[in-house]
Amino acid sequence: MSKRYIRGRKPLGTTPKRKRRPLGREQHLPSSLLAAVLELLAGQNDAMDAIEIGRELRLSHHEMFQLRTVLEHLLGQRAIEKKGRRFCLAVAAERLRATLDLTAKGSGYAVPEGEQAKSGKDVYIAAHNLNTASHGDTILVAVIGSGRGRREGRVIQILHRAVTRICGTFTATGAGGTVTPDDDRFPATLLIRRGDTLAAGDGVAVVAEIVEYGSERQGPTGRIVELLGDARTASVQMRMAVLQAGLREHFSAEAEAEAARLIPVTACSEDRQDLRHVLHVTIDGETARDFDDAICVEQSGDQFTLYVSIADVSHYVQTGSAIDREAYLQGTSVYLPDRVLPMLPERLSNDLCSLLPNQDRPAFTAILKFDATGRRVGERYTKSLIRSRQRFTYTTVNQLLYLHDQQARATHSELVPMLERADALTMLLKKRRIARGSLEFNVPEPEVCLEAEKVAAIRLAERNQAHMLIEDCMLAANEAVAETLAKVRHPVLYRIHEYPDPGKLETFTDAAKALGFHLPPSEVDPAWFAQVIEQARNSPAEYIVNNLLLRTMQQACYSPDNSGHFGLAAPYYLHFTSPIRRYPDLVAHRALHNLLAGLSPDSARPVPGKETDLKEAGLHLSQCERKAIDVERNAHARCSCLFLMDRVGEIFAAIISGVTAFGLYVTLDDSYINGMVPVTSMTDDYYLHDSRRYRLVGEASNRMYQLGDRVLVRLEQVDLTTKRLSFSLPQAIRS
Repeated sequence: MSKRYIRGRKPLGTTPKRKRRPLGREQHLPSSLLAAVLELLAGQNDAMDAIEIGRELRLSHHEMFQLRTVLEHLLGQRAIEKKGRRFCLAVAAERLRATLDLTAKGSGYAVPEGEQAKSGKDVYIAAHNLNTASHGDTILVAVIGSGRGRREGRVIQILHRAVTRICGTFTATGAGGTVTPDDDRFPATLLIRRGDTLAAGDGVAVVAEIVEYGSERQGPTGRIVELLGDARTASVQMRMAVLQAGLREHFSAEAEAEAARLIPVTACSEDRQDLRHVLHVTIDGETARDFDDAICVEQSGDQFTLYVSIADVSHYVQTGSAIDREAYLQGTSVYLPDRVLPMLPERLSNDLCSLLPNQDRPAFTAILKFDATGRRVGERYTKSLIRSRQRFTYTTVNQLLYLHDQQARATHSELVPMLERADALTMLLKKRRIARGSLEFNVPEPEVCLEAEKVAAIRLAERNQAHMLIEDCMLAANEAVAETLAKVRHPVLYRIHEYPDPGKLETFTDAAKALGFHLPPSEVDPAWFAQVIEQARNSPAEYIVNNLLLRTMQQACYSPDNSGHFGLAAPYYLHFTSPIRRYPDLVAHRALHNLLAGLSPDSARPVPGKETDLKEAGLHLSQCERKAIDVERNAHARCSCLFLMDRVGEIFAAIISGVTAFGLYVTLDDSYINGMVPVTSMTDDYYLHDSRRYRLVGEASNRMYQLGDRVLVRLEQVDLTTKRLSFSLPQAIRS
């Protein structure tokens, strides 16, 4: 240690009484010793003097001088207290059990668990305060201060390691090799010693098991346990996305055996109504393999009857069974370009619970009556046995109803009248929904097309009026079931969507004004948002406005406490219509079954585990949903890199979808792939960031690049490891 840090210091324990000033975060502080001292004091009931601390930590004579600096720093940070000559963890220092959310920049946030989570904001942890903790680890955090309105902490103990295996790219060396992690939230390169490489070739994608997590002075070591193959192939990248997220790839032998023993329901019973005479049909995408919802619409005079029949998963999947436990843990099916990770075993999802055409299947049916204006005037629910008449695709229904394809109408002449009634009803339902303020976002959904191991194309997913017909039927059923269960106070998980965050709303209004929109002067409610969306419809900035509005919204989640759904402007809403792929829908089925059976609300558990309540289940299942969304986005980013990997140097038409001080975010017109133009690549001028108007302005040239502008960009770099795409603006590069 440099002498200037210890010159003039008095012996430990004799520091004059004066106001201590934090030493800050100087690079010279021995951070590993910081962690060791905090961890030691956290586990002590009694205070310790410096000699005892040094003896317990087995410090050398030189390290005892460093200990003094560390103790003064911790006293200044109020992480510890001094009692005479003895030290202890500060009584006032808050200690939290938390999960670490690591960022790509190397710092992290401690997300408190349990009751402590109610305190609100997460705790910021600087990179040098991580104490070797990695993303997802369960940690004990000491709050050591605050800054910029956020608490700051230090990891004092790692309670559970979340990451025990990583996937990445192997680089051979004379001593063995290294693995560069595929996940940039795990920043350390893994050292692989000779003999632990599994004969991996240079540049091969691998899975490595972490043997030693290392320290802040020495990196982690591991051994390779699986060779994945060429990282430039789609199947390897999809597998890496699955492994990175820690998703289950197979069901347990117990769950598979349980599924194999299930007996199909082929007949009606006392509590199951025969609805095989009803003209049910399923309408799904061309590639769908599980069909969990079927509809039929009948009409008598000016009154409509809508049948929404959903696969009766709750009959086959009993609470607490092996299948149920695994379904609950995953929470949802995950859809990737080349595979599906189903929530239920294939025996259920593609067979027993799939409403296949011309097959008798058990269902849970909502029978809803509507008047001539689309107002619901009655509802009834029943366990049923149905027989789907036809497996329709959205494309076929679009041809039948909206393109009036005569050949298709002749082929399906028996079912066309029923579909026309469904179209008439859903038009009424949609009109009422929009009138109350339900939001109709128009955000393009990119679709990845694979050919063998290549990404052949990324293009806009087709969406037609048949999609909307089915959506309105499902929304009607979800709202009806939610209202029914709410009014009788049967516990269930509602799908809630809270009022937008005021800070994000202010950011949106600034951006909208910068784009030239005149915002409605009325109160900000769903109808206000609907007016903004309508104002942007078919304008050049429609994509940007819809995206910004979505970012303004809170994330919808599951909760036993109903607070309504802001985006749908619905006082009651839950998920009932997809129990094959979403666990909350299965919870709704169980709650509705209890109601129909006359059971008390507390007579049956809707989720596995005696100690699990619905509030805890709502948090868990909301996290599962977000995890699935993150995995799907991650997979899309990987496919985007593969698609553009051999196109460096090409020019693309794009729109500026975000503006920051460090560059422009752009979205390509044809593929809706996102990337960035770093401001460092804009060498024709020095660009200033106008944050209020969402633009970069050239200091000398006054050239402007603003949110929503159309630009031509050149692809400069594809980084498959970080999944980042870098572009440049040809006209903003000095020749």
